[in-house]
Amino acid sequence: MKKALLSKLTEALTSVLPVFAIVLVLSFTPLAPLSWQERIVFTVCAVFLMLGIALFNLGADLAMSPIGRHVGEGLTKSGRIKLLFAACFLMGVLITVAEPDLSVLAGQISEVVKPMALISTVGVGVGLFLVLAVLRIVTKTDLTAMLLFFYMLLFSFASLMIARGGESFLPLAFDSGGVTTGPITVPFIMALGIGIAQTIGGRNAGQNSFGLIALCSAGPILAVLILSLSASGSIHFPLPDYSMESGLGSAFWHLLLETCVDVAKSLLLMVGFFAVLQKFVLHLPKQKIVQILFGIAFAFVGLVMFLMAVTIGFMPVGYKIGSQMAAGNPAVLIGFAFIIGMVVVLAEPAVHVLNQQVEEVTNGAVTQKQMMIALSVGVGTSIGLSVLRLVLGFSLLYYLIPGYLVSLGLSFFVPKLYTAIAFDSGGVASGPLTSSFILPMMIGACVTLRGSNAIMDFAFGVVAMVAMTPLITIQSLGFSSVVSAFVKEKRTVQKILSADDAQIIYFE
Repeated sequence: MKKALLSKLTEALTSVLPVFAIVLVLSFTPLAPLSWQERIVFTVCAVFLMLGIALFNLGADLAMSPIGRHVGEGLTKSGRIKLLFAACFLMGVLITVAEPDLSVLAGQISEVVKPMALISTVGVGVGLFLVLAVLRIVTKTDLTAMLLFFYMLLFSFASLMIARGGESFLPLAFDSGGVTTGPITVPFIMALGIGIAQTIGGRNAGQNSFGLIALCSAGPILAVLILSLSASGSIHFPLPDYSMESGLGSAFWHLLLETCVDVAKSLLLMVGFFAVLQKFVLHLPKQKIVQILFGIAFAFVGLVMFLMAVTIGFMPVGYKIGSQMAAGNPAVLIGFAFIIGMVVVLAEPAVHVLNQQVEEVTNGAVTQKQMMIALSVGVGTSIGLSVLRLVLGFSLLYYLIPGYLVSLGLSFFVPKLYTAIAFDSGGVASGPLTSSFILPMMIGACVTLRGSNAIMDFAFGVVAMVAMTPLITIQSLGFSSVVSAFVKEKRTVQKILSADDAQIIYFE
């Protein structure tokens, strides 16, 4: 256990240090100066962020991933396919309803759509799409065909929404696909897919285990687009208090209690459902249950520390950096956004879970290093382009339509495994640190450049961009491997054809 924790701490330090170093160096320049109090609080929060990531990743290895794998394997082996579908639907709904980010999202549009209407609709959407994802594994349906169909459907609804004058909903709808695949749900859903695919078997078991996050991310987008067709009025975004003092002093204990309750709700719903399946279906040995309970405890403490650190230290600093750099030189802000985007993905807890599972399932064909480089480039590009859109003031569709056309087009030319990994990575990369550091930075820049009334149009949409660009970068990685293999094969054939006949030995 100590060795595993030390390994996780080393990984977390490597992840958090680049973000911390860049922000700290920037705080001593005229571009975005911070006070000494802000520097000290940010430093303390960075330490807690590192500890939180390490504990969460250890908890995910001990609890969330085993729970998902055992549920997938146990229900599939039992032959109760209907029970498997029912369990997946219920789990998708329960985890989504308990996701803290979704409650925040619902509160932002409460004047247009009732919060419970949005939460329940998105929950049902995730549950249904999780069932579709499991059905795809069972029937061995091609993921590319399903993604093409559903994204065509999404853009059809988006066109209807724009025709009705509801374009303000567009960034919010596509952002919702990222906020619902949080750090608690991702390890469970990914392991669930691996458990089902490996139990069913087949030559493409590794490939079929991916794609659940991709389809589950499409459900919330479709749900919000459908709701927008029945909504009227404009979206009101109340500007939060991004001052660092709002999370210190007496407010600290209130924030800590609120965070503990939110995380406990998410974990207990999963644990409670697992306990029911354990009693009636799985019957795992006591040793496994003890290990899972320890993992749940580590995940709880780690996620609370992570969320507290980003709320107290990273959100205020992100907002201040965005507003100050936008007031000074927006062009410099675009460059900074690209750099900070490349390193901020390193600190996303669920990204490490994804990269590790990708390397295991592909037997090292796709390494953690390759995945991290592709994700870093993709996220950096997406945040840089988002700031450029904010500065120039054009519609998010100018990015989304060509971006998804390219990503879906690439899916026809790369190995199916890369497509499944790429679309899963999009949902995983847009995690809590993106929402808690990058989004406040975008809001601060938007308030400075365009005013608070333009936040929903130009600040939102950055999560959607973070979810989209890895689709292109990771599939480009797959495309380069295909081209490399083709060139290598062609050279081998040419060497054989150009060989000297005199060197050939004939046996009588």
